[in-house]
Amino acid sequence: MRVVLAEDLFLLRDGLSTLLTAHGFEILAAVETGPELERALLQLRPDVAVVDVRLPPTQTDEGLRAALAARATIPGLPVLVLSQHVEQLYARELLADGSGGVGYLLKDRVFNAEQFVDSVRRVAAGGTAMDPEVISTLLARRSTPLQRLTDRENDVLSLMAEGRSNAAIAQQLHVSDGAVSKHIAAIFTKLDLPAAEDTNRRVLAVLEYLKR
Repeated sequence: MRVVLAEDLFLLRDGLSTLLTAHGFEILAAVETGPELERALLQLRPDVAVVDVRLPPTQTDEGLRAALAARATIPGLPVLVLSQHVEQLYARELLADGSGGVGYLLKDRVFNAEQFVDSVRRVAAGGTAMDPEVISTLLARRSTPLQRLTDRENDVLSLMAEGRSNAAIAQQLHVSDGAVSKHIAAIFTKLDLPAAEDTNRRVLAVLEYLKR
């Protein structure tokens, strides 16, 4: 099984290369920067890439972005990410196409060689290998202003999104026009939409609703 490995720390890169070789993998390239990784993936087209998230030159998310770029050119390219942190945005993007062949392990939660090697094999075979902590982080709902709304306020906003007037909303919900106006005022407050001459708060509220 052919592997491209990306890790900027020499000792860890060398250790992973030795470990994988001992378990029958062929290391096509062991690189330390994001640009090197992307070139190696596109040129060598390995069976699986084992990638550290943070690589030079930026030491931010260079490795994961390089893997995503290569995967866009080679759909389904198996990628196993190793990281000390959960990079939510790019982790979600990695999983977004639903094609499998992805893994995300936290370095400090890989406890033995068998666990790691099994994860590499699983990802290479088109499966997934996700650390439970990564899954928990990705599934955690971020707090949004919409969560502040009551059920009735959500009903009103939903009807606003359909383009209905206050009178039409009142008729649909069997309440008075005044009650609708109060609900709308509460929605504007909870969505942090202060009155301003150059903005239409009704439109802004609907746009916020459509984001979810």
